[in-house]
Amino acid sequence: MHRAVRLIRAGALDNASVEALAERLGIGARHLDRLFGRHIGASPLQVARTTRIQKAKRLLDETKLPMADVAARAGFASLRRFNAVFAEVYGRTPTQIRRIRFKPV
Repeated sequence: MHRAVRLIRAGALDNASVEALAERLGIGARHLDRLFGRHIGASPLQVARTTRIQKAKRLLDETKLPMADVAARAGFASLRRFNAVFAEVYGRTPTQIRRIRFKPV
């Protein structure tokens, strides 16, 4: 489990499937999914999504990178998907979050 989570945090699911990750670990995708459910309470894709969104939030808080760069560095395949997932998780768009963080005085 630790190796799988490390690989996901390193971006193993950014451009590959759960099946590819499972093969890399030497197990089946269904077994990997069951292990994640049992030990973590979330699927590998949910862990990857959470990892991406946390990294994006950190980049928004700590940098003034353009949104497209934040999305790419966080592992999102598109700016549109980044905006949708971010708004779903935080209830605000990335731009709204950044405005709160870097509010002009």
